[in-house]
Amino acid sequence: MQARQPRIGRVAVCTIRRAGWTASVSVTPFSLVLFGGGCVAAAEWRSAAAWRAVVPVVAFLAGLTLATSGAAARGTDLRGGRSTRLVDLIESVEQGNARFARDVSTLRDQVGALTAKSSDARVEAAQADTRRLYAPAGLTTVTGTGLTVALNDAPPGAIDRSYPGLPRPSPDDLVVHQQDVQAVVNALWAGGAEAVQLMDQRVISTSAVRCVGNTLILQGRVYSPPYTITAIGDTDRLAGALSRSTAVRNYRQYVAAYGLGYRARTRSDVTIPAYTGALDLRYATPAGD
Repeated sequence: MQARQPRIGRVAVCTIRRAGWTASVSVTPFSLVLFGGGCVAAAEWRSAAAWRAVVPVVAFLAGLTLATSGAAARGTDLRGGRSTRLVDLIESVEQGNARFARDVSTLRDQVGALTAKSSDARVEAAQADTRRLYAPAGLTTVTGTGLTVALNDAPPGAIDRSYPGLPRPSPDDLVVHQQDVQAVVNALWAGGAEAVQLMDQRVISTSAVRCVGNTLILQGRVYSPPYTITAIGDTDRLAGALSRSTAVRNYRQYVAAYGLGYRARTRSDVTIPAYTGALDLRYATPAGD
């Protein structure tokens, strides 16, 4: 017996000669086994038939899954829900805080108007005592000369730059932090500031500056850099206090090294509005109680 097994693509041809007859057998897919003195085609018909049946089903299910995901997403990121919900939550809370602030201001005006109508001598005396505390409590508008400081993150791409002679900065080295803002505010108070404003809000003794990620939260409102701090007072004393502050000097070293933003400028006419938020203390109690 002489057997030839030429391959044409995935087709095998097996020619078998016997006494008095010759036969050629084509097998697809190709798999031949030589057995004894003959050529036996061990074709994988059963396996191939199974695959031919399964592949269309798998393709159909995959297409159905993609179509369902596309219809549900409607052009959005299905896995971006967490970030979207967080942004929506922050915006919703910020809008609610703004409404509450307006309500507080309206109610305070109403209380003041009703109290002013009273002719009781004891009420008038209490009002006089209260009015004397308005200015130190930050409840009056202040106008005068002042100084504004702006803090900003390093420019985009700063982390990829080379800094000869300096350590390679981490992402935290290139952004403004809570302690940087606090350092400027505290230095301005130490320099005799009569009033301090952070962004568009008056800062008083109960104001707390907090940073979450690369945003700043002040009295329920969220801000992004650059952050501006404005103070009214003697500009020479304010500038001197900034120069003497160890924390501010440390921040300015990063400004010189890695390009963070710092700009201080004097102003001849500054107006800082009165504080209009809530004044009650939720957690602190007077010493000795």
